Amino acid sequence: MSSTTVTINLVVSNGERYIKHCLGAVLAQSYPRELIELNILDNGSFDETKIIIKNYKLKIENSNFATFNFIESGKNLGMWPGQEELLKYTNGKYVLSLCVDVILDKDFIKNAVEIMEKNDKIGALEAKIYKYDIRDLEIENYKFKTGGIIDTCGFNIFKSRRVTNIGHGEVDKGQFSEQKEIFAVEGAAPFLRREAINDIKINEDFIDHEYFWYGDDLDFAWRMTLLGWKQVFSPSVIAWHDRQTTKTLKKNWFDYILRIPIRNQIPLKKRRLDWKNTRFTIIKNDYIINIVKDLPAILSRELAVFGYTLLFEPKVFAELPAFLILLPNMIKKRREIMKRATVPAKEIKKWFK
Repeated sequence: MSSTTVTINLVVSNGERYIKHCLGAVLAQSYPRELIELNILDNGSFDETKIIIKNYKLKIENSNFATFNFIESGKNLGMWPGQEELLKYTNGKYVLSLCVDVILDKDFIKNAVEIMEKNDKIGALEAKIYKYDIRDLEIENYKFKTGGIIDTCGFNIFKSRRVTNIGHGEVDKGQFSEQKEIFAVEGAAPFLRREAINDIKINEDFIDHEYFWYGDDLDFAWRMTLLGWKQVFSPSVIAWHDRQTTKTLKKNWFDYILRIPIRNQIPLKKRRLDWKNTRFTIIKNDYIINIVKDLPAILSRELAVFGYTLLFEPKVFAELPAFLILLPNMIKKRREIMKRATVPAKEIKKWFK
């Protein structure tokens, strides 16, 4: 058994339906608890989340974790700024950045450590994450099983710069049974090497704090690839995720139109940040030569997104002034990233499908 310390950093906001299940899976890990640090940040919850965590506090403190910290924020910092805040309390060689709506397999940490220890060039590991619905847990004696519907096996990126979750919505028939390198880990439960986190910081920041809510995970993962860190998907590392905003698989633009009522349930602020931050991520991390080569595909998608937004979500364009105000700063950050990039454009281009 490894003697490597792992830090679990859990950021939660209004997660009363999930927190006991998430913490239960953390407490059930087969990895030695004396080698696990547990940090929890309550991100300004106004439901029963804080009360539930405090009820778990004694149980956690009696579970022989290496350390346990519970931090309460008076406001919602955002998921990834919250994760960066928890890095102040982090000493582990590896960091599991955990969302509250994720439930870990009991061997998640044990298997992740074994894989990372074999190759010190792996900066991030992606689990095979299945879908579940919180309503499933209301069924008596419900048990999680491997198989079923895939939520994500990491990020795919296309020539159009469309980004999708690998395998999302597919029935697992063994098509994701091999470990392989991927373009980028997804943000539900990435297992990160602390050395890589420190290495990819820009101006001492791991996360771009001007993003706030959406796209942070793609931004840091793209930067990690640019700076030479490998990102790997492993089918032996398993979790389950109740993804709230994308429960259906979109195969074409007609599917987007059918999902208009569902998208309208997503907070407008989040949809605006989705539009803005996705484009900032491309501006900051994409090689110009690769943009030029893929320009027809990029323009085609941008025109389609523009048309859809104009017709069905015009209020998203209210984010345009903020986009223009922040653009010079994003270009400045791009210069810093490109000065440090070690992987050439042609190697990055192989990921664009």
